[in-house]
Amino acid sequence: MRALLGVELPGYRPLDNSGGEHGDAWMNDEGDVLSLHYFGLQPDLPAALDDGPALRHALTHWTAQAGGGLIEATVKRLGELPALRQILKVPLPQQPSGQVFIGSFTVPRQGCSTVVKIQAPERGMTGMREAVVMAKVGPDAYFRPHPYAPEVQGGLPFHAADHAQWDAEFPDHPLSRVRRTLDALAEAVTVDPGFAALPPFAGPVARA
Repeated sequence: MRALLGVELPGYRPLDNSGGEHGDAWMNDEGDVLSLHYFGLQPDLPAALDDGPALRHALTHWTAQAGGGLIEATVKRLGELPALRQILKVPLPQQPSGQVFIGSFTVPRQGCSTVVKIQAPERGMTGMREAVVMAKVGPDAYFRPHPYAPEVQGGLPFHAADHAQWDAEFPDHPLSRVRRTLDALAEAVTVDPGFAALPPFAGPVARA
C-alpha cells in the first residue's frame, strides 16, 4: 500500500534500487537521499502525538542511546494528517569526523505508518558551521542542555550551531538542506484517501 503520493521533488532522480521492499528512493546532485517507506506494523513511537513533552523527551533519549542527537521534534500537518517531524544527526559511518543529518515526517495510523525521509551527509571539510557559530556566541553559550531532556547523556551534543537561525548563513550545509526539503515536502505531499481513512494513532499499546 502506497500511503503518500507525489513526493518527487525537483532535482531528485530515482535510485536504481527504488521501489523494492525498502521503499522508493531518490537522490539529488549533492548526494541527499529522499525515501518513502510504508510499515504495516504498530508505529514504534513512545507516546501519542498530542503528548508532546513525553514524545520529545523519549525521542531525545532514544536518539542519544543510538549515538546520535535529536535537533528538533514537532507535530505538523502533512496533507490532511498529523505527522511527527524530526531532525536528528548521527556520526558519518566509518569516518573519523562528520555527520549525517536526517529529517523525516512519520505519519502514524493505528496499526501502520508511513515515513518520508531526507538524509544529507557532510562532505569535504566538516565542522565549519560549528566553528563559526562558536566563535560568534562563545563557548559558554554554544553548548546547552537539551531543551527536551536536560538530563540526557551520551550521543552527539546539543549546541547552538544546529539552530535554524544559522541556515541562511550556511545555505549549502546539509542541515540547512534538510530543513528546506522538509518545508518543500510539507507543501508537496498528498495523502492517499485509503490511508487517511484508517483509524488514527492513539499511542503505544501497553505491554503486559
